[in-house]
Amino acid sequence: MEGEAQRSVSFRLNRRGERSNQNPYSKDSERGLFLPGRLPQDYPMKIVWKKGFIRLVLVAGILWMLLILIALLFHVWSCQSSISFLSAMCNKDSKVYTVLDTMGLLPKSQHRCPIPLAEDPDKIVIPKGRTHDEVVKDLLFVMEDEQWNNGSQTSPLFGGHENWSQRKESFKLNSTMKVHCGFIRHSGAEMDSLDIKYVKKCRFVVASGIFDGYDVPHQPSNISLRSKKLFCFLMVVDEVSFKFIEENVTIRDDGNGGKWVGIWRLVLLKHPPYDEPRRNGKIPKILLHRLFPQAQYSIWIDGKMELIIDPLLMLERYLWRGKHTFAIAQHKHHHSIYEEADANKRRKRYARPLIDLHMKIYRYEGLPSWSPGGKTISDVPEGAVIIREHTAMSNLFSCLWFNEVDLFTPRDQLSFGYVVYRLGGLFKFFMFPNCEYNSLFVLHPHTREHSSSVEWVKNITELSGKGSRMKESRGGLGLWTPYPGNLDSVVLPNIARTSKAG
Repeated sequence: MEGEAQRSVSFRLNRRGERSNQNPYSKDSERGLFLPGRLPQDYPMKIVWKKGFIRLVLVAGILWMLLILIALLFHVWSCQSSISFLSAMCNKDSKVYTVLDTMGLLPKSQHRCPIPLAEDPDKIVIPKGRTHDEVVKDLLFVMEDEQWNNGSQTSPLFGGHENWSQRKESFKLNSTMKVHCGFIRHSGAEMDSLDIKYVKKCRFVVASGIFDGYDVPHQPSNISLRSKKLFCFLMVVDEVSFKFIEENVTIRDDGNGGKWVGIWRLVLLKHPPYDEPRRNGKIPKILLHRLFPQAQYSIWIDGKMELIIDPLLMLERYLWRGKHTFAIAQHKHHHSIYEEADANKRRKRYARPLIDLHMKIYRYEGLPSWSPGGKTISDVPEGAVIIREHTAMSNLFSCLWFNEVDLFTPRDQLSFGYVVYRLGGLFKFFMFPNCEYNSLFVLHPHTREHSSSVEWVKNITELSGKGSRMKESRGGLGLWTPYPGNLDSVVLPNIARTSKAG
């Protein structure tokens, strides 16, 4: 028995030896990672360094993502904050805000509401004839720049040289009136003869404008076949914008000299008369009756908007139903011109001291702060949509409104309520709810941010010396013309900042 046990043990040992001989490196390969003789001496340090580097990259990436998330959350919070300092930092036109809004990461304010529109544009009855004004019957325009004619000016100004006395007289209504209203001869903003010929047939107009290449045309939607046949869709552009549109979207030539982008016919304004693109944009916006004199009805929308309501339904809702000749929406946040001016300064929409000077002139001339229960629902409109019948009174208001924009700052919302005030309630208009205004269109961001150096000016001294180059040379001249009154004693009203946005 002992001999058999020994033979069994010997046999197992031999088998193990054979297996060892068959794979002589198996143990080495298993133990090779731990044999000091087979590894470089700095191997443990390399392992530690690699692991440490990976951890460092991961931690840095996590911290960077957290930093971006915190910045995004702060941006959203600042836009929703009621603290004026923080709300002034919010830029709702920024790409970051647009992306967050598109992703649905921003809280949606209840700023839209159903519009009580007629059901079928084909069943709308268009009024015959024109609305007759009881006060102003005939409206004539100043066409010559007297200072240019007498040789004291190198070239005529688009708005002419309206003096303080002429401005005062322009607010005194008579049956026949002659006022400054832009388009002084040889002052710029000239249309091509082919476009002049085309727009003569346009009685119903939907108009928009793009200046300095900040937008591309957005095609309206939900337009009935009747409205497509009835309305001229006219997109007014300057030469910079025409080139920008040509490079970014398809322009169709109709064979008769007309340039089209979808439903929009491009109307080129040559030789823009102002240094400031925003001021040039006020020409088609406010003076549509001068640009297209054959139009009886017009709807203006800003260039960054996509109209989503049939224009015939809009005329019925905002003009014909209530027998109005001028309709504009009330501002979402502000009622007082002085409050809007304060917001413009916070948002750097124009030089702060010039906005203050503008408001001091209005205050000196008696413009009160808006109060509930007053003559108007609000003194501040949302000027991006304007619906008009071009009557003598409506056209006069547009002329006077434009003259204020020409004389002072290009912020037209600061002038609208002032002109209403000066006309003493004789100008009747419909100011519709802001929630309806926001339901008329889809808002698209500008292709780029607008900024000019004059917008950052905080003190009037910055506009002297080398800073004088920031002053406009052909617009806002009323801010640099001695005013016939003591503005030093004028104190602007205190502003209670009650809104989140500026």
